[in-house]
Parts: sequence; C-alpha cells; structure tokens
Amino acid sequence: MGAVRGVRRWWRAADRREARVTLGALLLLVPVAPAAGWAGGALADASLQREVRAQQEERRATDAVVVDRVPEGRRSAGDPDAASGRTTVVAAWRAPDGTPRSGEAAPVSAPGGGPGARVRIWTDREGLPVPPPMEARTARTHALLGGAGAFLLAVGCVEAGRRLAVARMVRQRYARLDREWAEADQDWGRAGTDR
Repeated sequence: MGAVRGVRRWWRAADRREARVTLGALLLLVPVAPAAGWAGGALADASLQREVRAQQEERRATDAVVVDRVPEGRRSAGDPDAASGRTTVVAAWRAPDGTPRSGEAAPVSAPGGGPGARVRIWTDREGLPVPPPMEARTARTHALLGGAGAFLLAVGCVEAGRRLAVARMVRQRYARLDREWAEADQDWGRAGTDR
C-alpha cells in the first residue's frame, strides 16, 4: 500500500483523472460489451430463424425440364448465381396451380445433360423461380456475426467516449496552462524590479 501511495505522489492530478476515466471505461466495458454482443446475436438469431421458417413455408422444390442453358455473356456482373458459380438454365415447369411456366432458373444441383434433362428448382407460391430458402445453420452463422458486430460496436462506443473525455481534459489543461503563461508573461523578465 505504501508503494502505491509513493507512485501516486509522483502522478499529477491530471494523470490521476485520466487514469480514473480509463479505469471507468474498462469497468464499463467488461459487462456492457459482452451483453451487447449476446443481445445483438440473440435478436438477430430470432429474426433470422423466423425468416428461415417463412422462406421454408413459402418456397418449394419443383421438378423442371431444361430447355436450354443461359449463355455466360447474358449474366450480369452483380448476379449472385454467376458469382457463386451456379449454373442458370432456361427451364419449363408447372406452378402449384398447374399453370405451365418457363424462364431462367438456377437448379438445386448442376444439370446433368442438355435440353430435356430433369432438374429441381425452387419456386414461390405463384410458381416463379426464387433462390433456395436459407438454412438454419446459415442463419445462425449470420446471427453470430451480428453478435460479434454488436460487441465490437459497444467496445468502439466505450473507447470513443473515453477518448472524448480524455481529449476534453487535455484541452482544459492546455487552456489553464495558456492562462497561467499569459499571467506570468506580464512579469516576465522583471523579477525583483520595482517597475
């Protein structure tokens, strides 16, 4: 205890205040950042799991027949199927109400063969092609990433608050030093003289 008092004696009051702000930020960070990460991840997981269930209810796998392959040049640069390497085909299938449909679709697996090959595609309630529903495992991964993001955001906010508080204290210290120098400048070089 005597050693701590000895070290504190050499610290300036401004240094002690900055150390208190840093300790306060650390003590705030320990419970807040993990709680924010857990809450963010839990909220994201609940929302994404609801979305997974909704997608599984409204989308269904449908048998289709390949009419032709989509030429590589017709795909846009922003096409997620092109980026993932999935093959897009022109196919024909039936909507849930029996209406014949045709158009570009991404089969569940790469079609084995050319025109006339049978493939499975995902369609919505109207029979229009849609991406496959999100898997629960993928949703959980996204929720974990969301939780990690919330954790890092909490850490960043606490650190930003600490830096703002320390910067304010430094500005006040410099303002006080400027005032003291301005007062000392009036007598600068005249110590011991009678004006």
